[in-house]
Amino acid sequence: MEKTMPKMMTVRQIAKTGLLPENTIRVMLRNGQIQAVYSGKKALINFDNLCDYLRTLTVTA
Repeated sequence: MEKTMPKMMTVRQIAKTGLLPENTIRVMLRNGQIQAVYSGKKALINFDNLCDYLRTLTVTA
């Protein structure tokens, strides 16, 4: 069984995909909703885990 490397992306790279705006991603990081690995000030986020997390969210009125 071969393990693949996770796709790690910066906040700006994720925002460029159109998934979420930069500010929203930064707020989610600050609130502890998503995890990141930091290299200096730069947050590296596992893109696949972020997508999985967003799929589990539900909207309430």
